[in-house]
Amino acid sequence: MAYQMTFQRYELKYLLTPAQKREVLETIRPYMELDQYGRTTIRNIYYDTGSFRLIRRSLEQPPYKEKLRVRSYRQAKPGDPVFVELKKKHQSVVYKRRLTLPERVVSDCFAAGAPLPVSSQIGEEIQYFRDYYAPLFPAVFLTYEREAFRMKDQGEELRVTFDENILYRQQEISLESGVYGTPLLPPGATLMEIKTSGGIPLWLVHSLTAARIFKTSFSKYGAAYGDIQRKKFKGDLCYA
Repeated sequence: MAYQMTFQRYELKYLLTPAQKREVLETIRPYMELDQYGRTTIRNIYYDTGSFRLIRRSLEQPPYKEKLRVRSYRQAKPGDPVFVELKKKHQSVVYKRRLTLPERVVSDCFAAGAPLPVSSQIGEEIQYFRDYYAPLFPAVFLTYEREAFRMKDQGEELRVTFDENILYRQQEISLESGVYGTPLLPPGATLMEIKTSGGIPLWLVHSLTAARIFKTSFSKYGAAYGDIQRKKFKGDLCYA
């Protein structure tokens, strides 16, 4: 059985030093708590065309962009639930469509280019995306350690996540595999994301200002693609 979910929110990103992270954690402690996942190691498979059309388009900063990934919150086994996510961004608003299916079902369908066994609006959107950009292939395996916090009294209205040890690779692309790869952040750096369906509370705004923490533009998959291209240009990668 497939489970489905839809998100609509703003996502703001910040690169933190260790001292800035400690300051933010102290600020949010009275208001927020770890979510049901706590600290997890997230695994993602990003799908793209042979020419990396999707990420190249995304890095051009168009008013509308979209991507497709499959995600798990642990090293998956064939029967474990994983998330097939269609993520769209239009005029700074992020829309995410998510299906939950067994890992083996998803990997078999994607490997064969077959539709997912789901009859729903979200399933149709994902299939339209796959047909429109076909053929798609697993372009990058991307993993990171995440601490996710939510408001104590408002649930998912506001979330703050801290991502560290962001790694990518282009071999052994499987949610059943272990964690290793090329790092995408400097040692000690943390990527913080504020995810909100509305505004940011003043206590958090004041904390960011006092700590001189400023919004940045950072795409994990985009950073991985940039590193792939730099290595290709230098001749570090060999393509048949």
